[in-house]
Amino acid sequence: MTKVILITGASSGIGYYAALRLAGQGHRVYGAARRMELLEQLRERGVVPVRMDVTDEASMEDGVNRIIDAEGRIDVLINNAGYGYMGAIENVPIAEAKRQLEVNLFGLARLTQMVLPYMRKQGSGRIINTSSVAGKAVIMFGGWYNVSKFSVEALSDALRMELKPFGIDVSIIEPGGIKTDWGIIASDNLETSSSGTAYENAGLRMARLLKRGYTSEFLTNPDRIAKAIARAANARHPKVRYRLGAGSGLIVILHAVLPARWWDALMRIFS
Repeated sequence: MTKVILITGASSGIGYYAALRLAGQGHRVYGAARRMELLEQLRERGVVPVRMDVTDEASMEDGVNRIIDAEGRIDVLINNAGYGYMGAIENVPIAEAKRQLEVNLFGLARLTQMVLPYMRKQGSGRIINTSSVAGKAVIMFGGWYNVSKFSVEALSDALRMELKPFGIDVSIIEPGGIKTDWGIIASDNLETSSSGTAYENAGLRMARLLKRGYTSEFLTNPDRIAKAIARAANARHPKVRYRLGAGSGLIVILHAVLPARWWDALMRIFS
């Protein structure tokens, strides 16, 4: 069955590959991002570009209305837009912390609110939220990013319980280390937020570790995560959680079984 799919954060990384994969399966895919020029390659592969900024309610309304006017329905919403700003809680400006929550959490929640009336009316639908293993285990200097992803986990669990009676499923994607620009951007942010502060030495060490890690060959190709998103979109009975990617299982297991002080010590070793 051909589905009408809206995916945010489609201009790069996981979202880009997921949009390509779903369009290749014959679905009607609308790929959303802030910068339309970055979506032109997707247009050539059958994805319909939509300008959408998840911090701008008007742009989200315009995007949703455009899809409904053209298709009359939205079958799958993939909330994939997000980014990571790393740094010590003391150092990260509250304005930046709020922006991270606005992008990673509140934008996701507001877009979901806009789409749900249409899914409820049609008696079916699927919400797929891209979280992270950082929504399960706190990493050194990841504080605000962890807060945003822990919140996505909780929000998704609440939505799943609320929406089941209306025939709407909710799944969570929990990637581990993925070979995208996320780690490079996060490490640059960590360098910026740590320089000249009491956390400089530890922060710069962690930034270098992140940068090395995200340029290594051991990370998972983003298309593998795209495959999981496609499975969640297509499955008759989707899983609640799809956890995959470098280190994803080990991190969650260690965080669950290690005493808190041991986990803290492990994080400090890496910084």
